[in-house]
Amino acid sequence: MNESSMNDRPVKDQEKELANLLRQAVRPVKRELPRDLWPAMLRRLDERSREQPSREQNWIAALFSTATVRSVPWFDWAMLAVLIAGVCVFPSSIPIWLYNF
Repeated sequence: MNESSMNDRPVKDQEKELANLLRQAVRPVKRELPRDLWPAMLRRLDERSREQPSREQNWIAALFSTATVRSVPWFDWAMLAVLIAGVCVFPSSIPIWLYNF
């Protein structure tokens, strides 16, 4: 279809053709899931709670574990070091940092 033939046709016809092309290009979406996902989610949560100790008890150990420390990018550690150095050099900035965080 060339540009001149599109400009000659009414807008309604163009809209209908566009809608028809969209219906052909996009397959229909199933609105209902084939099964209920909530029981599977409960099962997974139950398995996790049996495998791992509760996080409330070991949150400090989890915070400073080697996996957590290694997963944080180096520039985050650099920003933390700059923040600590800045607070040590300019202790009067502590209220500003507390206000912003």
